[in-house]
Order: sequence, then structure tokens, then C-alpha cells
Amino acid sequence: MKAHTLETQSSLSPYKALQFLKEGNHRFMSNLKVNRNLLEQVNDTKNGQFPFAVILSCIDSRTSAELIFDQGLGDVFSVRIAGNVLNDDIIGSMEFACKVAGSKLVVVLGHSKCGAINGACKDVKMGHLTGLLDKIKPAVKVVANKRNSEEVTADFVEEVAHFNVIQTMDDILNRSEVLKEMFDNGEVGFAGGFYDVETGEVEFLKEILHD
Repeated sequence: MKAHTLETQSSLSPYKALQFLKEGNHRFMSNLKVNRNLLEQVNDTKNGQFPFAVILSCIDSRTSAELIFDQGLGDVFSVRIAGNVLNDDIIGSMEFACKVAGSKLVVVLGHSKCGAINGACKDVKMGHLTGLLDKIKPAVKVVANKRNSEEVTADFVEEVAHFNVIQTMDDILNRSEVLKEMFDNGEVGFAGGFYDVETGEVEFLKEILHD
């Protein structure tokens, strides 16, 4: 499979970009990867890149977006940080990916058994990690209020991980005028996914798309 070009990227809608990811995850789960010549893709992308999506995911070693969605060189921008949390630099990176480089889709990808989510639920304090985990605390609070309990069970942690994806999606639109305007114009879509580290499947929790 060839790397994306300006022509193929420009022809995509946000909806079609999401279908590419869903189809890729299905191939990943079926162990049927697309036949790619990665060295050829190196050559194809040497003068430019035309990724169709930007994916914010966790640094967890099991959650490489390119592998999970069976994508090649030049196909997606990958932003990785523990707990798939958001900050101004990440928002700026997303704005670059979409406004400057032409990506059609912003994805927030959480996952099961996330150490960062578990740490936030247990109020872990450790160096600079403390500030990072604080970004997950609003999701912890919402789930605790919903359950009327702060008991940190496995189910509690998973529910926080799910809600953290949705909250991060909403925060991107609320904090980025650039991406909000692009969304209103139908130029970019948003999706929140959740990766199961036991099965390899991505469940999409929320999709805000234009066809």
C-alpha cells in the first residue's frame, strides 16, 4: 500500500477517515495486515507528509496507534502521553496536524488497565507525575459522584478511563478555537476510542462527524 498523498488526503471526509481506522483495527484483530513496503513509504514521504488523522493515546507500550489501526508511515500523527491527557502543547500539535497539515480526524484513544488512570484514582503523588495525574482528577470526581462512592475497584478505574476519553474530546473543542471552527465548517471530525489490551479491539465511545 502506498503512503497517502495530498490528493488522497484531500479527498477524504472525517467520516471516511474514521472508517479507515475502524477497518485497520479489524485487520489488526484478524492478524491480516495490509501488505506495505515501509522502505518504499520512506521514499514516498521524503518530500512531505499527508496524514489523515491525529491520534492522542497513552504511552502504554501496548497501545501504539499505528499498530492497533494497521497504518503505515505518513498515515497518522501520533501524540502519546500517560493517561492520554490534554495540555496546551498537545492542542497546538493537533491544530498543526489539522489546520496546517490537512488531517481530517482527531481521535482520543484510551485503554483498559491504564496505569495512569489507576494512579489518579488512587491519588498517587510522585514528582512531575503528580501534575499529570491531576488532569485526570475531574473524571475521577465525576465517576465518584455518579457512584456515590470513592472505592477504587477495577470497575471504577475502567469507568474513569472511559469518561476521561469523552471529557478530553469535549475539552479539545472547548479549548481550541481553531479546531472548533474547522469542525463547524465540516473540515474535521472527532472520535473517542477505547482499546482493550486483552482483545486488541477498539470500541468507539463517541463520534462527532460530518459525512
